[in-house]
Amino acid sequence: MDVQATEEETMRTGLPEQVRACLFDLDGVLTQTAKVHAAAWKEMFDAYLRSRAEPFVPFDPVADYDTYVDGKTRADGTRSFLESRHIDLPDGTPDDPPDAETINGLGNAKNEIVLRRIREDGVAAYEGSVRYVEAVRAAGLRRAVVSSSANCADVLKSAGIDGLFEVRVDGVTIARDHLPGKPAPDTYLAAARELGVDPGQAAVFEDALAGVQAGRAGHFGFVVGVDRVGQAAALRAHGADTVVTDLAELLQGR
Repeated sequence: MDVQATEEETMRTGLPEQVRACLFDLDGVLTQTAKVHAAAWKEMFDAYLRSRAEPFVPFDPVADYDTYVDGKTRADGTRSFLESRHIDLPDGTPDDPPDAETINGLGNAKNEIVLRRIREDGVAAYEGSVRYVEAVRAAGLRRAVVSSSANCADVLKSAGIDGLFEVRVDGVTIARDHLPGKPAPDTYLAAARELGVDPGQAAVFEDALAGVQAGRAGHFGFVVGVDRVGQAAALRAHGADTVVTDLAELLQGR
């Protein structure tokens, strides 16, 4: 494909012509994994709460999930919810076994449940996102996934979209390379380096406010906000150049 054809194809994907690479967040942009995480939190917390002497009040997978755990690390989410129930546990260590009565132990128990549910139930990708990534690939643009999840590879494989991406920067990469997470731009900058493009030649696709901030802080060429929960104005305020409810909306002549 010659340069002019590439520019024309790039413009049909709704991106500025200087964009040569696309960097996608995972949860909420490519895959519908929020449902899996909410169910795993509920299974873990309900089991723990039943083991205590006080009357059992179950974890609410909507209200409690949104208020206390969504978007947080496992440890921070565990601690936040337990504090809401006036339960104080020691942090423990990151390698605590899942049966340890510590913040890290419960977090590790939740992670085991997530992995089991991914294996047993699978993860669904957003159809519009798959169409869009396929169009990006057809246009000759480079592609990476950027996620804080250490389970990113398993999620991509379960959703059947692991073959669409050339580079993966995820929780494993973050731990190995000691990268700060979003809203710092470091994970996106690392993906751009691996793809061999400057930040100004890359587009970032994010549904989280912190992720949009990371795209803006890294001086990326284009930042797309994906609004799944009715926060379009906030995504724009945090630095999104455009906001869509589905990535397929970006496709020209669809």
